[in-house]
Amino acid sequence: MPKEKKIFVLDTSVILYAADAIMNFDEHDVGIPITVLEELDNFKKGNDIKNFEAREFIRLLDRLSRDHTLQKWIPLNGSSKGKFKVLMTANSKLDAEKIFEESKPDHKILNAALELKQQEKNRKVILVTKDINLRLKAKSLNLIAEDYETGKIKNVNTLHTGKTVVEDVTFDTINDLYDSGHCQPKSILQKAKPICNDYFILRSPKNSVLAYYNPNSDCIEKVEKRSVYGIKPRNAEQTFAIHAILNPEVRLVTLQGVAGTGKTLLALAGALEQRRNFKQIYLARPIVPLSNKDIGYLPGDIKSKLNPYMEPLWDNLKFIQNQFSDNDKEGTRLTEMVNNEKLVITPLAYIRGRSLSNIFFIVDEAQNLTPHEIKTIITRAGEGTKILFTGDINQIDTPYLDSQSNGLSYLIDRIKDHPLYAHVTLEKGERSELANLANELL
Repeated sequence: MPKEKKIFVLDTSVILYAADAIMNFDEHDVGIPITVLEELDNFKKGNDIKNFEAREFIRLLDRLSRDHTLQKWIPLNGSSKGKFKVLMTANSKLDAEKIFEESKPDHKILNAALELKQQEKNRKVILVTKDINLRLKAKSLNLIAEDYETGKIKNVNTLHTGKTVVEDVTFDTINDLYDSGHCQPKSILQKAKPICNDYFILRSPKNSVLAYYNPNSDCIEKVEKRSVYGIKPRNAEQTFAIHAILNPEVRLVTLQGVAGTGKTLLALAGALEQRRNFKQIYLARPIVPLSNKDIGYLPGDIKSKLNPYMEPLWDNLKFIQNQFSDNDKEGTRLTEMVNNEKLVITPLAYIRGRSLSNIFFIVDEAQNLTPHEIKTIITRAGEGTKILFTGDINQIDTPYLDSQSNGLSYLIDRIKDHPLYAHVTLEKGERSELANLANELL
């Protein structure tokens, strides 16, 4: 029995999330409300990823519609694909602009979907949007609405943590690991081969050891506890994070965890510890303006506008500097590195489009990036570059991302078990007892 062909109506938020979204609906047809094109026209200029996605989609639509008008159903590329067309301003029986008492793009998009539903009575019409409130409005008008699922992680509760606790390891096995520094995986684990660069807490009734699986030697190797640039690890996960940051065989690292677990501090301290191995250290973060207003609303020059967003990064740098006395060379060297641009703290937008060779590149607050943004950043990496993403997938500040669809979750899920990659989920807050209280009870 042939599959029922549906019609999906795409909102602007889907296009800004993924420019190629129109190609990801298999054999089903896709409608693009004319209002979406109008909104994309406002997004086409600029250097943010949303501006890039808008331009890419406009070019894609132009290629697909060659020798066609957009008011007719046009075949998408590939014999297994459906068709698409632009939906013009509609006069449906249900008028969202009247019902919600406001004329705005979201309501025009709803009207376009409602009109199509009237025209295509024998087919299922579904509005696809990243905007939760728009989905609720659609459902209140008896219109099926869904999130855009491509690239979305199915269950973040089973997301790779980078750590396994193994109980009931024999006393002699752990002793041998201490003595020789390594052992075969099969002597400890039931499964034949662990995940690449996965970390372990191995316990017997009398002793325990921290270890990791080295995919290059195919051995479980002991992990030594060590400090980096004056910062000492306070728990096993922080020890694992430092090991991943310092491991020269690993070129891509992700650190995930709630506020106060030390993600950014460990990343920066680990980078400073390896400063001689890299031409520069970049510490960047995406700008997520409050109330989703552009930073142009803020007073002052560009430096003044950006300072509030960069301040948490400077705070970590000052904390590291405070580990040393005023006369200590390690402390004064930090100031010199900033002045000489050996250490650069910058908005992420200033990095895009560059080729980064021999750079230690830290991206903070990576949960506020889309999967496409994560891919774009990694593809900037040249020879000798190491990239480290930090973030908390449950603390997202952008309106169209969540714990399942953000770029950090996507990266952790898709790239695990690669020899060049290591991940650690930091679980224990080390900022203060008060911060831990808030994370646990509030």
